Amino acid sequence: MEIKRIVFNPFRENTYIVWDDTKECIVIDAGNMKDGENRILEEMISSRGLKPVMAVNTHGHFDHVGGVKWLKDTYGAQFACSKKDEFLIESTSGGMMYGLKCNEVPPIDIDLDAVDTISFGNTTLKVIKTPGHTPGHVVIFNEEAKVLFTGDTLFRESIGRTDLPGGDYSWIMKSILEEVVPLGDDVVIYPGHEGESTIGHEVLYNPFIVEVLNNEINYKG
Repeated sequence: MEIKRIVFNPFRENTYIVWDDTKECIVIDAGNMKDGENRILEEMISSRGLKPVMAVNTHGHFDHVGGVKWLKDTYGAQFACSKKDEFLIESTSGGMMYGLKCNEVPPIDIDLDAVDTISFGNTTLKVIKTPGHTPGHVVIFNEEAKVLFTGDTLFRESIGRTDLPGGDYSWIMKSILEEVVPLGDDVVIYPGHEGESTIGHEVLYNPFIVEVLNNEINYKG
Protein backbone atom coordinates (compact mmCIF):
# COMPACT_ATOMS: atom_id res chain seq x y z
CA MET A 1 0.00 0.00 0.00
CA GLU A 2 1.30 3.44 -0.96
CA ILE A 3 0.26 6.85 0.37
CA LYS A 4 0.57 10.36 -1.01
CA ARG A 5 -0.40 13.39 1.07
CA ILE A 6 -1.51 16.69 -0.48
CA VAL A 7 -2.31 19.78 1.60
CA PHE A 8 -5.36 21.72 0.40
CA ASN A 9 -7.51 24.78 1.15
CA PRO A 10 -7.01 27.65 3.62
CA PHE A 11 -7.21 25.23 6.57
CA ARG A 12 -4.21 23.23 5.34
CA GLU A 13 -6.21 20.04 5.34
CA ASN A 14 -4.46 16.77 4.55
CA THR A 15 -5.89 14.84 1.62
CA TYR A 16 -4.50 11.31 1.16
CA ILE A 17 -4.34 9.23 -2.02
CA VAL A 18 -3.97 5.56 -1.06
CA TRP A 19 -3.34 2.81 -3.62
CA ASP A 20 -1.97 -0.71 -4.09
CA ASP A 21 -0.39 -2.70 -6.92
CA THR A 22 -3.70 -2.94 -8.79
CA LYS A 23 -3.60 0.87 -9.27
CA GLU A 24 -7.06 1.19 -7.76
CA CYS A 25 -7.06 3.94 -5.18
CA ILE A 26 -9.15 5.77 -2.65
CA VAL A 27 -8.94 9.43 -1.72
CA ILE A 28 -9.33 10.08 2.00
CA ASP A 29 -10.76 13.47 3.01
CA ALA A 30 -10.72 15.17 -0.38
CA GLY A 31 -10.28 18.80 0.65
CA ASN A 32 -9.70 20.28 -2.80
CA MET A 33 -12.01 23.27 -3.14
CA LYS A 34 -10.87 25.17 -6.24
CA ASP A 35 -10.00 24.43 -9.87
CA GLY A 36 -6.27 24.77 -9.20
CA GLU A 37 -6.47 22.23 -6.41
CA ASN A 38 -8.51 19.89 -8.62
CA ARG A 39 -5.73 20.03 -11.21
CA ILE A 40 -3.10 19.19 -8.60
CA LEU A 41 -5.05 16.15 -7.46
CA GLU A 42 -5.73 15.10 -11.06
CA GLU A 43 -2.02 15.30 -11.88
CA MET A 44 -1.11 13.20 -8.83
CA ILE A 45 -3.64 10.57 -9.90
CA SER A 46 -2.87 10.50 -13.64
CA SER A 47 0.93 10.58 -13.24
CA ARG A 48 0.72 7.32 -11.29
CA GLY A 49 -1.88 5.72 -13.54
CA LEU A 50 -4.38 5.40 -10.70
CA LYS A 51 -8.10 4.69 -10.77
CA PRO A 52 -10.04 6.34 -7.91
CA VAL A 53 -12.92 4.11 -6.83
CA MET A 54 -13.94 5.77 -3.60
CA ALA A 55 -13.91 9.14 -1.84
CA VAL A 56 -13.63 8.17 1.82
CA ASN A 57 -14.33 10.71 4.53
CA THR A 58 -13.38 10.45 8.17
CA HIS A 59 -16.06 13.06 8.90
CA GLY A 60 -18.32 15.63 7.30
CA HIS A 61 -16.70 19.02 7.94
CA PHE A 62 -16.61 21.28 4.89
CA ASP A 63 -12.81 21.52 4.69
CA HIS A 64 -12.63 17.73 4.23
CA VAL A 65 -15.42 17.18 1.68
CA GLY A 66 -14.82 19.98 -0.84
CA GLY A 67 -13.48 17.65 -3.52
CA VAL A 68 -15.95 14.79 -3.21
CA LYS A 69 -18.25 15.93 -6.03
CA TRP A 70 -15.28 16.49 -8.33
CA LEU A 71 -14.04 12.94 -7.66
CA LYS A 72 -17.50 11.53 -8.30
CA ASP A 73 -18.04 13.55 -11.48
CA THR A 74 -14.53 12.92 -12.85
CA TYR A 75 -13.97 9.26 -11.94
CA GLY A 76 -17.32 7.90 -10.79
CA ALA A 77 -15.90 7.38 -7.30
CA GLN A 78 -18.39 6.36 -4.60
CA PHE A 79 -18.76 8.62 -1.58
CA ALA A 80 -18.19 6.87 1.76
CA CYS A 81 -18.95 8.72 4.99
CA SER A 82 -21.01 8.19 8.13
CA LYS A 83 -24.60 9.27 7.70
CA LYS A 84 -24.45 10.59 11.25
CA ASP A 85 -22.55 13.52 9.74
CA GLU A 86 -25.12 14.27 7.02
CA PHE A 87 -26.32 17.32 8.95
CA LEU A 88 -22.80 18.78 8.64
CA ILE A 89 -22.51 17.94 4.95
CA GLU A 90 -25.88 19.51 4.19
CA SER A 91 -25.08 22.70 6.11
CA THR A 92 -23.11 25.59 4.62
CA SER A 93 -22.70 27.33 7.97
CA GLY A 94 -19.20 25.91 8.52
CA GLY A 95 -17.72 27.67 5.53
CA MET A 96 -19.80 30.79 5.97
CA MET A 97 -18.25 31.26 9.42
CA TYR A 98 -14.95 31.87 7.60
CA GLY A 99 -16.33 33.71 4.60
CA LEU A 100 -15.92 30.70 2.31
CA LYS A 101 -18.33 29.25 -0.21
CA CYS A 102 -18.88 25.53 0.38
CA ASN A 103 -18.80 23.22 -2.62
CA GLU A 104 -21.82 21.06 -3.34
CA VAL A 105 -21.46 17.56 -1.88
CA PRO A 106 -23.30 14.54 -3.36
CA PRO A 107 -25.37 12.10 -1.29
CA ILE A 108 -23.50 9.43 0.65
CA ASP A 109 -23.24 6.10 -1.22
CA ILE A 110 -21.63 4.03 1.55
CA ASP A 111 -22.59 4.65 5.18
CA LEU A 112 -19.39 4.12 7.17
CA ASP A 113 -21.44 3.82 10.33
CA ALA A 114 -22.97 0.63 8.92
CA VAL A 115 -19.80 -1.18 7.78
CA ASP A 116 -16.68 -2.54 9.47
CA THR A 117 -14.38 -2.48 6.43
CA ILE A 118 -13.90 -0.88 3.04
CA SER A 119 -11.97 -2.38 0.13
CA PHE A 120 -10.20 -1.35 -3.06
CA GLY A 121 -7.95 -3.42 -5.29
CA ASN A 122 -6.36 -6.10 -3.11
CA THR A 123 -6.59 -3.96 0.03
CA THR A 124 -9.09 -4.05 2.88
CA LEU A 125 -9.13 -1.31 5.52
CA LYS A 126 -10.87 -1.40 8.87
CA VAL A 127 -13.41 1.30 9.73
CA ILE A 128 -13.31 2.25 13.43
CA LYS A 129 -15.99 4.50 14.90
CA THR A 130 -14.45 7.43 16.84
CA PRO A 131 -17.20 9.97 17.67
CA GLY A 132 -16.24 13.14 19.47
CA HIS A 133 -15.01 15.67 16.93
CA THR A 134 -18.24 14.92 15.08
CA PRO A 135 -20.95 12.33 15.83
CA GLY A 136 -20.06 10.19 12.81
CA HIS A 137 -16.28 10.47 12.85
CA VAL A 138 -14.35 7.33 11.90
CA VAL A 139 -10.69 6.42 11.55
CA ILE A 140 -9.37 4.13 8.82
CA PHE A 141 -6.87 1.40 9.76
CA ASN A 142 -4.58 -0.84 7.74
CA GLU A 143 -3.53 -3.48 10.25
CA GLU A 144 -0.91 -5.09 8.01
CA ALA A 145 0.90 -1.82 7.28
CA LYS A 146 0.24 -0.45 10.78
CA VAL A 147 -1.16 2.78 9.33
CA LEU A 148 -4.07 4.77 10.76
CA PHE A 149 -5.81 7.72 9.09
CA THR A 150 -7.13 9.66 12.09
CA GLY A 151 -8.91 12.60 10.45
CA ASP A 152 -9.57 15.21 13.12
CA THR A 153 -9.79 12.79 16.04
CA LEU A 154 -6.07 12.71 16.85
CA PHE A 155 -3.28 15.04 15.74
CA ARG A 156 0.41 15.12 16.54
CA GLU A 157 0.39 16.21 20.22
CA SER A 158 -3.19 17.45 20.03
CA ILE A 159 -6.79 16.37 19.44
CA GLY A 160 -9.67 17.60 17.32
CA ARG A 161 -11.91 20.45 18.44
CA THR A 162 -15.00 19.51 20.41
CA ASP A 163 -16.61 22.96 20.60
CA LEU A 164 -18.20 22.74 17.13
CA PRO A 165 -21.74 21.43 16.48
CA GLY A 166 -21.91 17.74 17.35
CA GLY A 167 -18.58 17.77 19.20
CA ASP A 168 -18.10 16.21 22.64
CA TYR A 169 -14.90 16.09 24.72
CA SER A 170 -15.85 12.97 26.68
CA TRP A 171 -16.60 11.09 23.49
CA ILE A 172 -13.41 12.07 21.67
CA MET A 173 -11.27 11.04 24.65
CA LYS A 174 -13.17 7.76 24.94
CA SER A 175 -12.56 7.18 21.23
CA ILE A 176 -8.85 7.91 21.51
CA LEU A 177 -8.20 5.93 24.69
CA GLU A 178 -10.46 2.97 23.99
CA GLU A 179 -10.30 2.64 20.19
CA VAL A 180 -7.08 4.26 18.97
CA VAL A 181 -4.44 3.76 21.68
CA PRO A 182 -4.97 -0.04 21.92
CA LEU A 183 -3.99 -0.41 18.24
CA GLY A 184 -0.34 -0.28 19.31
CA ASP A 185 2.57 2.11 19.86
CA ASP A 186 4.16 1.38 16.47
CA VAL A 187 1.11 2.40 14.45
CA VAL A 188 1.80 5.47 12.30
CA ILE A 189 -0.97 8.07 12.32
CA TYR A 190 -1.84 10.23 9.33
CA PRO A 191 -4.01 13.06 10.68
CA GLY A 192 -6.35 15.49 8.97
CA HIS A 193 -4.03 18.43 9.64
CA GLU A 194 -0.32 18.85 10.34
CA GLY A 195 2.28 16.06 10.24
CA GLU A 196 2.50 12.37 10.96
CA SER A 197 3.14 10.75 14.32
CA THR A 198 2.86 7.39 16.05
CA ILE A 199 0.49 6.21 18.73
CA GLY A 200 3.48 5.57 20.96
CA HIS A 201 4.60 9.18 20.62
CA GLU A 202 1.13 10.44 21.43
CA VAL A 203 0.85 8.31 24.56
CA LEU A 204 4.06 9.90 25.83
CA TYR A 205 3.77 13.48 24.59
CA ASN A 206 0.17 14.34 23.74
CA PRO A 207 -0.96 16.51 26.68
CA PHE A 208 -4.63 15.54 26.28
CA ILE A 209 -3.79 11.87 26.60
CA VAL A 210 -1.11 12.28 29.26
CA GLU A 211 -3.34 14.23 31.64
CA VAL A 212 -5.95 11.47 31.51
CA LEU A 213 -3.41 8.67 31.96
CA ASN A 214 -1.93 10.57 34.91
CA ASN A 215 -5.41 10.87 36.46
CA GLU A 216 -5.28 14.67 36.22
CA ILE A 217 -8.48 14.76 34.18
CA ASN A 218 -11.50 12.48 34.35
CA TYR A 219 -12.77 12.50 30.78
CA LYS A 220 -15.83 10.50 31.83
CA GLY A 221 -16.95 13.15 34.26
